[in-house]
Amino acid sequence: MSWFEVTLDELNLFNAASMSTYIAGFSLGLSLILAIGSQNAFVLKQGLKNQHILVICAVCAISDAILISLGVAGFGAMVNRFPEIETFARYGGALFLSVYALLSFKSAFTTDHALESAGESKGSLTKVILMCLAFTWFNPHVYLDTVVLLGSVSTHYHPEQLQFAVGAMTASFVFFFSLGYGARFLAPIFNKPRAWKVLEFLVGVIMASIAITLVRGA
Repeated sequence: MSWFEVTLDELNLFNAASMSTYIAGFSLGLSLILAIGSQNAFVLKQGLKNQHILVICAVCAISDAILISLGVAGFGAMVNRFPEIETFARYGGALFLSVYALLSFKSAFTTDHALESAGESKGSLTKVILMCLAFTWFNPHVYLDTVVLLGSVSTHYHPEQLQFAVGAMTASFVFFFSLGYGARFLAPIFNKPRAWKVLEFLVGVIMASIAITLVRGA
């Protein structure tokens, strides 16, 4: 029986052993997404702008949940067997991040950049969702963390892999919604146009650094 073919009685997340497994999944999942990366930087930026926060956080968290499910269900073994999947994600991600880095640097040095801190109109929801999906699914680190690493670690918790997966998924939801909605507390700092320029520049540095890392690691 696969990990997702369970009844409510078999799930039983709240006995002592299952809770221990759940916490292990939550802790590992949270530790893997705490590092500043392209996806987190994008969520932070949108949170500061107060633009489509709910949708962005939901897209990121649900995407993570799908990848975690695939990893625990055995997709990690497929990635190891067919390295072309990882190669495609690596170079596709590097290209996407490079373009976004250039746009961030350009935005950091534009003269009318202060309009953002004064309150710009919301960007297209479709465009924002597509960008969010690109940051998630064109990032090979996401596959390595959620699919390969979490998938392989979950095998040590058999037959409680579902509890482990749910714990890791919970960590993603907690992190992304905390980051997106918590960014508003930094809003007073970003009322100053200079702060936005610094943020755009730092985002560009992060994106470019990750793109270089992806290519050099090929």
